[in-house]
Amino acid sequence: MTGVTVTHVKKNDVVQVMVGKERGKTGKILRVNQKKGRVLVEKLNMIKKHSKPTQKSAGGIVEVEGLISASNVLLYCDKCSSGVRTGRKTLESGKKVRFCKDCKTQLDK
Repeated sequence: MTGVTVTHVKKNDVVQVMVGKERGKTGKILRVNQKKGRVLVEKLNMIKKHSKPTQKSAGGIVEVEGLISASNVLLYCDKCSSGVRTGRKTLESGKKVRFCKDCKTQLDK
């Protein structure tokens, strides 16, 4: 391996945070950093960032989402209404999909 980790979640997945100050909250993944193994979840882990004034913005202190380790989030299952462990299976058509290991429902559309 050349420093790239494979994550169990991808962009636009709904995940639940399992560890840390945001534990129990759910949100949509905006960005995945494969090299660092971290994800950016919408409106979670908000941090304050100082920005310089530019021609487009006035600058000041702004709140932005911070990265969360991918190991601290689980894919959200609507049927189980919680974050669940997932497995992968291949359908008859050859398409690979993820499924909930608790209720066995397919999580990919």
